[in-house]
Amino acid sequence: MPPVPLSVLDLVPVSSGSDAPTALRNAVELARAAEEFGYRRYWLAEHHLNPGVAGSVPALVIQAVAQATHDIRVGSGAVLLGHQTPLSVVEQFGILDALYPGRIDLGLGRSGRPRAAPPAPASTEGTFTDEGLYLPPRFTGFAQLLKSPRFRLQLGLLQQPGAQAPGYEEQIADILALLAGTYADEDGTAARPVPGAGAAVEVWILGSSAGESAEVAGARGLPFAANYHVSPASVLEAVEAYRAAFRPSEALAEPYVAVSADVVVGPDDETARRLAAGYAPWVRSIRSGEGAIPFPTPEEASAHQWTDEDRELVADRVDTQFVGAPETVTERLNVLQQATGADELVVTTITHQHADRVRSYELLAHAWQKQA
Repeated sequence: MPPVPLSVLDLVPVSSGSDAPTALRNAVELARAAEEFGYRRYWLAEHHLNPGVAGSVPALVIQAVAQATHDIRVGSGAVLLGHQTPLSVVEQFGILDALYPGRIDLGLGRSGRPRAAPPAPASTEGTFTDEGLYLPPRFTGFAQLLKSPRFRLQLGLLQQPGAQAPGYEEQIADILALLAGTYADEDGTAARPVPGAGAAVEVWILGSSAGESAEVAGARGLPFAANYHVSPASVLEAVEAYRAAFRPSEALAEPYVAVSADVVVGPDDETARRLAAGYAPWVRSIRSGEGAIPFPTPEEASAHQWTDEDRELVADRVDTQFVGAPETVTERLNVLQQATGADELVVTTITHQHADRVRSYELLAHAWQKQA
């Protein structure tokens, strides 16, 4: 039986000693390579005020990637709706669809708005599924992270004074209506964005838990991407909630799930571990509220002075990163697919050297295709 498709999620990382223009050029080069290697789609993430991440405006990077490639689907992973109106999103992606018809994915996320803290973990011990997938203890630091000065500054700079994002479900409904050309306000006044109305974009919902994102995706009959790479403890809950809420739509007759994973592949396990060494201090910088630092070299990573608090901050992410030789990572990705029932896997890889990142995707693609 052929394996499920693999896709790419690119955060457009900036390496230490490099800069944002180089990171953006690297994204275009990696997309060309991913298309050659046989990946199904190439998604760009949205992050703001992070020294180590250059993908702040997905639509602009999508345009550059789509222009440089031919057939691979290109999209957002995800547009953060707390920062934008449905009309602005539909107009951006309507233009992309007009320029690159049939190739654009519109991934939508809830982030960018205040939210309640997640429930306290039932256990401080990780567990394994019957398939062998590791589910770490639930990370409890999100509430503190959202209180950080950088996050408050980000909200202030991205929203007009006094602005408040509507409910997420309402935003999704408006986006779908604008795309379908059926939107009308309470007075019956119609709005047809041009380009936008009738655009053939593929709409996705991205989520990290069993909350509103999973429920809206299911109720609307949209494909759902669950973030094992962001919140590994809750990936099964998210997938189960989506499937339980699913109702068939014109887009989908049955649920369709993609699951993400952090991956670094090298020619052997030892080399891969060295290439992945910068991941732990990079995650620490994000979760401490500083914002992602430029991705460290292995030598810079080894020089980091770790505290017990630091280690606890990153443990769930480090313990669920798939690192090793092609056979090692392929085996672990198969476990992830079996445990979640994923129809597709979305791989995100960051190394300090761009050539190592390209090679990681190449090694994985070849090993994955050998299973067919």
